[in-house]
Amino acid sequence: MKHNMGHLEESVLLIVMIVEEAYGVSVAEAYEDKTGNKISIPAIHTVLKRLEKKGMVKSRMGAATAERGGRRKRIFEATPYGDKVISHIRENRLQLWSLIPKLNVQNG
Repeated sequence: MKHNMGHLEESVLLIVMIVEEAYGVSVAEAYEDKTGNKISIPAIHTVLKRLEKKGMVKSRMGAATAERGGRRKRIFEATPYGDKVISHIRENRLQLWSLIPKLNVQNG
């Protein structure tokens, strides 16, 4: 499977798969929590739009909330294609990690 995805896109896709309601702020907060790195909301939105254009996530508009001044959130979720791509990346990485001799030495 061929895909064109950078590290940030991969991380954001994984976070979309982890958080219950994935929208700009929740993804940015989870990104900082899980990676220890800060990322701006506009940067998250840019990555989410790129992932959506690639067919790895889809979005829908959530309900308006009083806490957002009546504005609605754009909620993201991984698509079956996104699930497939992330699984393929994981398999490839695990295979590469298993080829590192120093990491495959059995303690004994």
